[in-house]
Amino acid sequence: MIHKTSEIDKKAKISKNVKIGPFCYVGPGVELNENVELISNVHIEGDTRVGSGTKIFPFASLGTQPQDLKYKGEKNSLTIGENNLIREYVTINPGTEGGGSKTEIGNNCLLMISSHVAHDCKIGNNVIIANNVPLGGHVTIEDSVVIGGNSAVQQFTRIGRLAMIGGMTGVLKDVIPFGLSIGNRNYLQGLNLIGLRRQKYDNHKIIGLDKAFKDIFSSKNLHENLSRINGEYKDNELVSEVIKFIGKDKKRPICSPLS
Repeated sequence: MIHKTSEIDKKAKISKNVKIGPFCYVGPGVELNENVELISNVHIEGDTRVGSGTKIFPFASLGTQPQDLKYKGEKNSLTIGENNLIREYVTINPGTEGGGSKTEIGNNCLLMISSHVAHDCKIGNNVIIANNVPLGGHVTIEDSVVIGGNSAVQQFTRIGRLAMIGGMTGVLKDVIPFGLSIGNRNYLQGLNLIGLRRQKYDNHKIIGLDKAFKDIFSSKNLHENLSRINGEYKDNELVSEVIKFIGKDKKRPICSPLS
């Protein structure tokens, strides 16, 4: 069903059961898969693919030119997965040559009002980004992350799986998987224990992770701390995930506790 006031380019690919409400624009390179819904006043352009079951609310803008002065019109793309909720005034930009030319969003995510996903971001599945949260370019958000309202994430930052960012946090440093980060300039308050329990992880694994957390951040020299505990937690996949995350990009600062 396409409302008569909407403009849909003939080259756009519109699958069956797509609903497009009034005053929407869908450009020539766009692909809308089954059961996508554009409520009204939605603008989608560029090489943009929207996965089945995704619902997009009024005044969202997807696929427009990246907000990067280095962008010179090169080919790029935006891929949005299935069953996402993209709320009012959300903006999502495609990639740039300097970041692989792709912006990617997974499945079952909720992007709340006025959040922004910049060029070359990679967002996993089941991510919640609350109101008024901008993500800078090249940000990586792993699965099941929650970012509280009015926070801001600096470019190139990584946020590990099942981490939680408190409201009004300035995220300048990478946040480990399962971390709980807050602050005007973010620091680790501890672990996202509630999130771990909701995911039904074994309590012994959570206790082991908590002990490893204290060992890893026992001093400012993280890599020296990691070498001391090498092998101690080899049977705990939660600890292994944190260690792998820290070692993956040694150039990036890692968010740590205040003391």
